[in-house]
Order: sequence, then C-alpha cells, then structure tokens
Amino acid sequence: MFIVTGGAGFVGSNLVRELNRRGHTDILVVDNLTRGDKARNLADLTLADYMDKQEFRARLDAGTLDLSPEAVFHNGACSDTMEADGRYMMANNYGDSRALLHWCLARKVPLVYASSAATYGASPDFAPVPANERPLNVYGYSKLAFDQHVRSLLPAIQSPVMGLRYFNVFGPREQHKGRMMSVLHQLLRQLQEGGACRLFEGTDGYPHGGQERDFIHVSDIVAINLHFGSGAMAKGIVNAGTGLARSFNDIARTLMALLGQGRIDYIPFPPELVGKYQSFTQADVQSLRAAGYTAPFTTLEAGIAATLAEL
Repeated sequence: MFIVTGGAGFVGSNLVRELNRRGHTDILVVDNLTRGDKARNLADLTLADYMDKQEFRARLDAGTLDLSPEAVFHNGACSDTMEADGRYMMANNYGDSRALLHWCLARKVPLVYASSAATYGASPDFAPVPANERPLNVYGYSKLAFDQHVRSLLPAIQSPVMGLRYFNVFGPREQHKGRMMSVLHQLLRQLQEGGACRLFEGTDGYPHGGQERDFIHVSDIVAINLHFGSGAMAKGIVNAGTGLARSFNDIARTLMALLGQGRIDYIPFPPELVGKYQSFTQADVQSLRAAGYTAPFTTLEAGIAATLAEL
C-alpha cells in the first residue's frame, strides 16, 4: 500500500491518479476537507481508505498507526505564501512533517516529501545548500526548518528519505487553490473573465512581465516522486524543477496563441509584495541528476497545451 498526504490537493491527487494508472489502488489518502470543493479531485480516483489529517497526526503521536506502506508521499502542507500566522504554519509544515518522518524512520519506510523553492527566497543561486537559503516569509521558513531537521539526521538515516524542493508547479487539478493557483491558471481565468492577462510591471530590473520562474508540469513532479519512492536507497534534498527559467510573458503569449484570443495588461507591482517576491527562480538540477533521476522534462509549451486539453 501507499500513503499520500495532501492527497486531495493539487500534486497529491495527480500522484494518486498516476498510481491508479499503474495499477495501484491500495492507497490511504490523508487530507483536510474543511474546504469540501477539494473532494472533486478525489471523485474519479480509487482509494482503499481516507483519513482526516487530525486523526492521522493523533495516531502518529499515539503510536497506533499500524500500517506497513511501500512508501509515503508527503504533500500535505499549508502552501499559502501570504499566510502570516507563524504558529499555524509551523504546526502544519514542520510539526506534522516531523512526526511523520520519525514514524517512517522507525519502520524504515521510504519517505518522499515536498519542500519548496521558497526556501531560497532572496538568493540568486538555487543549489540546495545552506548558503543559498534565504526565505522571505514564514512559509519558506517552515519548509527550511524541516529540511534542516532532516539534514541533522541524514548521517544516521538508514532508509530512503528524499526532500523535493518544488519550483513553480502547474497543471490540472489545482482549480481549488484560489489565490495560490499557478500563474497559468490565474492567467487562464483572467482571459476567460476579462479577455486580458494581467501581469506585473517591471521589478528588480526585469521588464514588464519579464520576471522569470522555473515552471514545471505536475506530471514531472509526479514522476520524480515515484522515482524516489521506489524503495531504492536514496536520501537528501534535491530541487524539483526543470533548470530553465521562463517569463510570465511566455506563459501569457502561449495561452493566447492556443486560445486564439486575448491581450496583456501590465499592472503596478503590489506594495505589499515588495521585498517578499521572487522575481527569478531557476532550479540547479545537478543534485537531482546525481541522485539518479535522468528523465527529460516537459516543455512549458507542451505542459500548457496538455493542461488546456485536460481542462
């Protein structure tokens, strides 16, 4: 069996779908369905069991989670980069992750967990080493704090534990995320509702709409998860990105070309994001390749076309 935390979320539900495609249905999904619209991500999937995240954490703490999974894929987290409640963020992204890590280590169960490129924050360099880690918000810090805990244990760890620093993931099944949807879905909604993509004016030396991020299609994120969840011995923290930055203009223009309509409107940069915004990210994928993941990545254009086709 497999455990997928955050299984009703964006990456988690795509991961469960791929497990289903590979013939696996003995899956425990853990999530918080307080926002019931997330259940739509599970409606076409096959699970063996579902557990609320509070019950899951309680059973971890009580030592009553009597399961023997082939692997645990930990994608459950508060992913709202604008969340200001540090206690809430740390309880979700650090406390829950720590409890699950130690449960897996005690049973030598492979753990693949979601870290984030937000750990780099203001850094211009994106190799997964401490010198480059400068988070700009408590979300980024919560992810870094858990990475640091994993690092402190790595010399003694005797089972697979891989942290994946997700860059800008996009694809199907993220419509429930509201303001935290990927740039692709936000621009698609803007085109559908008003006929225009709204992009920020130039910041940090970048031209209007020229800010660049490493956009990676969710199918590649799923493939990386499954590669490291195979049971082979691997431990560490690596980047999950393509290694190629693309501009917001590139996304808007690709969308407009595929849809045959639209324009770009440039809007003032929000004052509340000054000093808290990554105008450039580009994964250093050397550690990912060195860890054994060698598959090519989906291009931005192909990923956008595939997402539109599925939607």
